[in-house]
Amino acid sequence: MHSNLLALTKIIARVIRPFLDLPFAFFGHSMGAAIAFELSRELRRSDSLQPVHLFPSGHSAPHCPREKQPTYNLPEQELIEKVREMNGTPKEVLDHPELMQMMMPLLRADFELIETYAYLPEAALRCPFTVFGGLQDQEVPRQRLEEWREHTTATFSLRMLPGDHFFVHTAKPLINRVLANELYGYIK
Repeated sequence: MHSNLLALTKIIARVIRPFLDLPFAFFGHSMGAAIAFELSRELRRSDSLQPVHLFPSGHSAPHCPREKQPTYNLPEQELIEKVREMNGTPKEVLDHPELMQMMMPLLRADFELIETYAYLPEAALRCPFTVFGGLQDQEVPRQRLEEWREHTTATFSLRMLPGDHFFVHTAKPLINRVLANELYGYIK
């Protein structure tokens, strides 16, 4: 379990490096968007590699200041309620005490990983960005998604889709179609 995003991206970069001999792209939703972004920057720093396209989803641009108090250190019941409010974990899991006991260290590490992430300014990436957001997402407003624009020198587009923070579940066919259209030219 890792609770430091930048340290995690260094490990991921080292592990996936042998598989990056062809064009590649990253899609990341929520915490995954920050990981995909920092992984792209780590690969650029360490190997002069960049994805052909970056698809951040459901996460504010990395330079936007965090507005909410950390939750990773909340008492267990409060953390479970926070997870329940996010509406991304099945009720059956949340209502299963033994399963939640096993999941709690992982949940805390995930929340700590994203809530303690500190963006450091660096040159913009050269790859296009297609950013996804949920029209009813109370966590990540459109303006914070638009802010991703400053992290690329290439094209930028924002796709707002119906749904809350976990719109990726209901909009999967549309997201897959956008990914396929954007990446089609790289398939040989």
